[in-house]
Amino acid sequence: MALKITPHTLSGGVKVPPSKSLAHRAIICAALARGKSVITNIEYSKDIQATIGAMKSLGTMIFEHEDYLEIDGTTTFMKNQCEINCFESGSTLRFMVPIALICENNLHFIGEGRLGKRPLQVYYDIFEKQGISYLYRENVLDLYVRGRMHGGEFAIPGDVSSQFFSGLLFALPLMDEDSRIVVTSPMQSKGYIDLTLQMLEKFGIQIENHDYQEFIIRGGQQYCPCDYHVEADFSQAAFFLVAGALHNQVDLQDLNIDSYQGDKVVIDLLQQMGCQFGRTVSGDRMICNHLKAIHIDGSQCPDIIPIMALACALSSGTSYINNIGRLRIKECDRLSATVEVINQLGGQAREMEDAMEIYGVKKLQGGHVSSYHDHRMAMMEAIASTVCSRPVIIDDEQCVEKSYPRFWNDFQQLGGVIDECELGE
Repeated sequence: MALKITPHTLSGGVKVPPSKSLAHRAIICAALARGKSVITNIEYSKDIQATIGAMKSLGTMIFEHEDYLEIDGTTTFMKNQCEINCFESGSTLRFMVPIALICENNLHFIGEGRLGKRPLQVYYDIFEKQGISYLYRENVLDLYVRGRMHGGEFAIPGDVSSQFFSGLLFALPLMDEDSRIVVTSPMQSKGYIDLTLQMLEKFGIQIENHDYQEFIIRGGQQYCPCDYHVEADFSQAAFFLVAGALHNQVDLQDLNIDSYQGDKVVIDLLQQMGCQFGRTVSGDRMICNHLKAIHIDGSQCPDIIPIMALACALSSGTSYINNIGRLRIKECDRLSATVEVINQLGGQAREMEDAMEIYGVKKLQGGHVSSYHDHRMAMMEAIASTVCSRPVIIDDEQCVEKSYPRFWNDFQQLGGVIDECELGE
């Protein structure tokens, strides 16, 4: 089965889901604190369930309620042998590897989908240097690790994934030794590092950030319990902000305009393309009469590139998005998939090794496209349907459960017209 989306203008208000990035971080910090914390505004996407399950595997007591968590980290690390299922969550995997090695441990990491293709060489190099035993299979997440990580000096490239830095920043304050992380190449996705540092500070951990070139971490610190409310997610809001730029009328509720989230840049990018961002009593709205082409450096905001590429596809002129090679190691090869979908829907885009060039058209046609089992591709395709001349058919629509389980309900409440259909129709 697939979803058939009949073109229709979206209109109304939508409560933006809580930030997945901040929820991951809040759950981890609360679990590392010796005491009880309450994390409110939780949505149980598959990625968040993966992090909850991972911390439970390490002995954390987590009580799940409808939209909040009670977390008691008193018993964390009482287990010295466990299996951690990361499902398809790259954040869970890369955060948990150093965290699980704070104490002597015998670990087995497993996962699903393309997660086994995500690079982990940064950690393997640390294992080699520190004498930590490990065994893994290529292209499948089936990783065995035995030992304990120690503090010290770490040289990490900044252009692989900020998740490696976050994982170390969570773990190193609990080591006996002081530590220093040296960034050996320009840091990408600085916004995610900011989110980690902000959350650590809320839970009582102090890190020195020397302009993203090195981080100084004092050992022997303690996490303090903290109640925390998860703010709305700009990476999800981006879909509806772009919908507004494409002449839909969507009011977004609960956005924090002072957020540290890097994906908040979607507002600036759309304004550069000719949009106006307005705040009203019913929410925040993006308005645009005419979109113009733009040049985007995607190194700091990879998650919003597919939906921004859609905006570029309907702008006047030629847009260029570069520094996006890391999109190839997401849930799918998002660089290739985004170009392919734009072309299949009647746009004009060209793929390069680390970039894409998009030639604006006035309207898209529609047709049958794949979700590539990627939540961000499926949601981008749904927004694209609102500016197509004929229906868009999407397979494997359930992939949105990875980050935004109620997306299709929200889409319909805004006026989206959805029907199930047989594949091939």
